[in-house]
Amino acid sequence: MRIGTMMGAGGSLDKLIEEAKRVEAAGLDNVWLANIFGLDAITTLALIGREVPRIGLGTAVTPTYPRHPTAIAQQALTTAAATDNRFTLGIGLSHQIVIENMLGFSYDKPAKHMREYLEVLMPLARGETVNFNGEQYRVNGLTLEIPGADRMPVVVAALGPVMLKIAGELADGTNTWMVGPNTMANHIAPGLGRDDATIVGGVPVVLTTNIEAARETIAKELVIYGQLPSYRAMLDREGVEGPADIAIVGDENTLRGEIKRFEDAGVTDFNAAIMDIEDGAYDRTLEFLSSLK
Repeated sequence: MRIGTMMGAGGSLDKLIEEAKRVEAAGLDNVWLANIFGLDAITTLALIGREVPRIGLGTAVTPTYPRHPTAIAQQALTTAAATDNRFTLGIGLSHQIVIENMLGFSYDKPAKHMREYLEVLMPLARGETVNFNGEQYRVNGLTLEIPGADRMPVVVAALGPVMLKIAGELADGTNTWMVGPNTMANHIAPGLGRDDATIVGGVPVVLTTNIEAARETIAKELVIYGQLPSYRAMLDREGVEGPADIAIVGDENTLRGEIKRFEDAGVTDFNAAIMDIEDGAYDRTLEFLSSLK
């Protein structure tokens, strides 16, 4: 199992580049960056990849609705070429409150949207010509020529059964958040319908002896993820109350055992969202993750 970290999406370019350098120096495999309402994640990872020469890079995730699949393919393949093909494109639907209420798009039939989106995107990611005529997208005779770009991996933020099936059929796997190890083993991994899928497991992690205080802080900082329907469904499947119950919190033995549970559940890429909730927490946790390599 590869081990990486989720970078802070609110940082400056210089700060994120320095963070990626630290993660690479620690010997970890990947850095992942969310695309929210700050820096564009794909562009930022292209810049990081020019400064940080070894580590894998991926978006976790970039929303699909605001970007035509041909446009995101062109941008992502350019980033792949700029980073010696260390880039994985992670895409997702986002949430109805963002897509409809904030951006004004229709969130009707989201699974159909993703299937059509991938029907256009995946041939381009493989360097092939697209010929597709659907309800939402009609793209014919288009090939992208990006010098230096190889076949680009694509993972989908898929949690529900229909989305997992689509991700397993058309993409390379899934990129998850707020999914516990039991749900990962019994729902996510089998839902993809294949043994060679990439499964990214994003989980809050902190090495600390102040376990109760840490969980209280995590519960406050991540409260929104217990309210958004897609994540709420995963928490309910796991049988937990909120995000703090998914978080891996404790000493070295606790963290080692809990991370191993995710590996046993089928996770191929563990994505540690290090919770810097007290003095030294980030440094301690990163050093511990380094010891697992």
